[in-house]
Amino acid sequence: MPVRTLVAASLGNAIEWYDWTIFATFSIYFATQIFPAGNEALALVNTLATYALAFFFRPLGGYLLGRFADLRGRRTAMVVTIALMAGGSTAIALLPTFSQVGWFAPVLLLLARIAQGLSLGGEVSNASAYLAEIAPPERRGRYSAFFYVSTGTAVLIASLLGFALARTLSAEDLSSFGWRIPFLVGGVLGLAGLWLRRSLAETEQFEQNREKAEKLRTPLLTTLREHPGAVGRLVGFTMLSTLCYYTFFSALTPFAVKQRGADAVDVFLALSIATALFVALQYPMGALSDRFGRRPQLLVWSAATAVLIVPLSTLIGPGLGGLLVVFCVGLGLYTMMTSIAPAVMSELFPTELRGLGIGAWYNLTVAVFGGTAPLVITVLAGSTFFFYVAAGAAVAFLVILTLPETRGAELR
Repeated sequence: MPVRTLVAASLGNAIEWYDWTIFATFSIYFATQIFPAGNEALALVNTLATYALAFFFRPLGGYLLGRFADLRGRRTAMVVTIALMAGGSTAIALLPTFSQVGWFAPVLLLLARIAQGLSLGGEVSNASAYLAEIAPPERRGRYSAFFYVSTGTAVLIASLLGFALARTLSAEDLSSFGWRIPFLVGGVLGLAGLWLRRSLAETEQFEQNREKAEKLRTPLLTTLREHPGAVGRLVGFTMLSTLCYYTFFSALTPFAVKQRGADAVDVFLALSIATALFVALQYPMGALSDRFGRRPQLLVWSAATAVLIVPLSTLIGPGLGGLLVVFCVGLGLYTMMTSIAPAVMSELFPTELRGLGIGAWYNLTVAVFGGTAPLVITVLAGSTFFFYVAAGAAVAFLVILTLPETRGAELR
């Protein structure tokens, strides 16, 4: 397997998710630095609203950068996305506070988040298409697994960094300057990813289908007119995937600390251990899908999530043991989806529409269900949010039942 190529293609997405994860997990520390400090709860809600608003630029980024990738190439588009993300992360790290520049501070934060939203909208679709197009049909699940091996590793770095900062810095120090450190690290990682991606070769599938893409005049309408089943299925399983991601990787951290009284150090440690498990299971799950199929794996994931998510939520609270069970079971199940996500999404659309088809509809779904997840879990509190996730899992199960099996099939 071309490990260097797989790492370079996956690294951009890893850095993107690292930045989005640290924004959510460290929001409780920098909210009163960027917004007025007089009302801590309102400052946190405003920060999470900024987090959510940036998601609604993801569909635009997915459309523009997905179409750009279909016309100009996957590699070129991936270089653009990682440059945008690195710039946004560095800008957040250097933001002036509200006490220094007033409302100019949250405006600058919003602009940086918009850049990151546009970037991530294009990154997921283009990196997914790249991995699927360079993979042999019988090993597409294995190639696909590298996408979240790198992503999980980056999120693990974010979690370990949060654990280390929580252990070594006081709450006052974290609110004063400590929250800037993870964003600076994200900027440095972005430069490293940019350097690696400059040597990637373009895919043969893109080169062979470039003229088809150029002839399309209304590509977004074409996805609805000629591939409505693909759009519906993508929206269905992406909804649950998004809710799982933001439940376990982002929303549960402030929820456990603020609403269930868990110790921040225990939460970061439990998340770190579970994320290591998440990374370790990616390749085995990808290999299983190459042997037994994508559809059975996705059905087990959605059914188990529907049944277990509410009982798991009762274990969230003080003490490391319950937190370990919640994070390890939840993320262990989630690997059944993430390990094959790029393969499954890429197998839905033909090459000339792959970047735009995934980019537009995947990101629209993520914007609706992911961007609002931290805000919803904060507003609903209690167990209501977890019933919401269980309902989403039941819907996804019914959608996946209609998914044709594509194990070993040639890309269209």
